[in-house]
Amino acid sequence: MGELTSLPRLLDRNATRFASRPAYREKELGIWQSWTWAETAEEVEALALGLLGIGVEAGDHVAIVGRNRPHFYWSMVAAQCVGAVPVPVYQDSVAEEIAYVLEHCGARLAIVEDQEQVDKIIEIKDRLPALTDIIYVDPRGLRKYDHTRMTSFAKVQADGRAADKARRSALAGRRDVAGYDDTCVMLYTSGTTGRPKGVVLSNRNIIETSKASAAFDKLTEDESILAYLPMAWVGDFIFSVGQAYWCGFCTNCPESTTTMYENLHEIGPTYFFAPPRYFEERITILSIRMEDAGALKRRMYQRFMKLAARVGPKVLDGETVNLWDRVKYAVGNVLVYRPVRNRAGMSNVRVAYTAGEAIGPEIFEFWRSLGINLKQLYGQTEAAVFITQQPDNEVRADTVGVPSPGVELRIAETGEVFYRSPGVFVEYYKNAESTADTKDADGWVATGDAGFIEDGTGHLRIIDRAKDVGKLDSGALFAPKYVENKLKFFPNILEAVVHGADRAFCTAFINIDLTAVGNWAERNNIAYGSYQELAGHPQVLAAIQDHVEEVNRSLATDDMLSGCQIHRFLVLHKELDADDGELTRTRKVRRKIIGEKFHDLVTALYDGSERVSTETEVTYEDGRKGSIKATLEIRDAKVMPVEAKALEAAE
Repeated sequence: MGELTSLPRLLDRNATRFASRPAYREKELGIWQSWTWAETAEEVEALALGLLGIGVEAGDHVAIVGRNRPHFYWSMVAAQCVGAVPVPVYQDSVAEEIAYVLEHCGARLAIVEDQEQVDKIIEIKDRLPALTDIIYVDPRGLRKYDHTRMTSFAKVQADGRAADKARRSALAGRRDVAGYDDTCVMLYTSGTTGRPKGVVLSNRNIIETSKASAAFDKLTEDESILAYLPMAWVGDFIFSVGQAYWCGFCTNCPESTTTMYENLHEIGPTYFFAPPRYFEERITILSIRMEDAGALKRRMYQRFMKLAARVGPKVLDGETVNLWDRVKYAVGNVLVYRPVRNRAGMSNVRVAYTAGEAIGPEIFEFWRSLGINLKQLYGQTEAAVFITQQPDNEVRADTVGVPSPGVELRIAETGEVFYRSPGVFVEYYKNAESTADTKDADGWVATGDAGFIEDGTGHLRIIDRAKDVGKLDSGALFAPKYVENKLKFFPNILEAVVHGADRAFCTAFINIDLTAVGNWAERNNIAYGSYQELAGHPQVLAAIQDHVEEVNRSLATDDMLSGCQIHRFLVLHKELDADDGELTRTRKVRRKIIGEKFHDLVTALYDGSERVSTETEVTYEDGRKGSIKATLEIRDAKVMPVEAKALEAAE
């Protein structure tokens, strides 16, 4: 077995130590399939032998494109077994985005899910001279394709199982030479400011980070997770591969992206991760259901949720709560909190994390008040995820915790956060200049985020992206993400983009949540034919204005950000979309692109216009381009008087 210096070696250990325990589950055709660790080791070996059979060499890059399935997790480890480098790619990427990644890394092989992904690869094949083979998992629709350099996953494994002693010996040789500092995986950044960069992470990066973070939260082989986040995202890799292999716990794959909530409810994971958007969406769904509930049920829910907001986090953290409140909270747990946790699929959750971007304080406290141990972590692809984590009983909405085990932090004079850890990436692939700009000779990495470390607690507080934090004309601090998260707490608001750097005041673009607002329209017998029509409805605009002004009231009491109140806003005529380049594949806002693309709307927000006509290019699901025209109403929001304490701080 040797030292645990690679994922294949961890797999060998798990196949012995946890042989009969489940390693993977997948729901297919309505039935949960299961593979033990011993069976997983056999599946990976068969695939690795098959990869040798088609000529995959050490150092080759293997692209993996598909939804979360055991086959693709096996593919990543099988690639490592033969000395190749797995490169997961976002499955919803358009052909052009896939072309960039595969061309940049020089992919020799692509392992894909189905006909849709095969078609994307064929479309861009002329740009990929290094790509010689495609392996597909789902054969439906591919019978009449040219199979000269295209093979089914099952056939490759069958060939591997029939391999002779010479090939098996060659595999053992490649697997045994993998070192701790050899490449484990290459993951591409989300590309918020430009082209994605290939982040090279070593076995040391992944295993040391997994070991330390698992110890931090006392993770064991008894954990169970649902793998539903994009496999190309570092968060999924560290949770579903790194920690899963280190601890030996089970990774569960949903039947499809559309059944994720149902499958989450069925699995009831003990360890759960979701970006803030997930928790926002669940609140939206819950709010819609409560609007449709009877009057008695609504009153009961509202009453017990007020109690939960007041005492729930204290109960969760073991703080002192008077007996009467504990009794009422116990009753609320039976009538409200437990059913809500159950509907959210979090009945069994022992540890839950959120990260990726800042979560609104109200959203964070809502879930903790229900008794869910939701915590924040701060991380990056370049850190193999973990930079800071929140210890149990030290969980707050306004910090991202203390340094993870083995991590050092420092704050530059500019306020930018730097870190150093065993998880620090090796390099940006084929980009020595960016590597040097991000990581210095001593291993310190610039995060690009502005923040500070609290005296006394040692907790890190992130203000915003360093490049986004600025000043208004008045000199007041401008931190758009903080304001945007407050806006997104309201179920009616899906996305928000706040403007104001170097300007006299703040303004905002807002996307309505079509599910929540559409449900409201149906209940009120308001007919609409499209997102655009509903977004421009006078009653919808009035409701959004109420939300904006409520946020302004909250900001007026904030010591640092009282100047960020929103003076004017408009509701966009289209949803911000990754296919249109406005969001990354992890749904982060691309501010620069949005500012350039909607320059006419930004201008109108600041020149006093009451209405603005615009035309915007959009991308349809089949890749075709089109445009939509709209005339948008611009509304003034009431700005609240700044409270004395906040005014003194601003001065």
